[in-house]
Amino acid sequence: MALTAADVKTLMDKGFSQGQAEALATAQAAVLDKNLATKRDLEKLRSDMKVEIEKIKADLLKWMIGAMIAQSAVIVGFVQLT
Repeated sequence: MALTAADVKTLMDKGFSQGQAEALATAQAAVLDKNLATKRDLEKLRSDMKVEIEKIKADLLKWMIGAMIAQSAVIVGFVQLT
């Protein structure tokens, strides 16, 4: 986030000296730049989450198919016992 003349002017209108206003605006811009997510950050997170969700879906499907096969085997076993 860039330091703008409007930011400095707003601070100076509130009683800050030009030097104080510039220092405060610069410090605030640095904090925001360091702590705010950008569109690129959010797009990467979304892409990473899609990959993880697909992996989870595949794992869940494997477990469900395995459980269904095991359940079928148990049912066949019980039927053969009777």
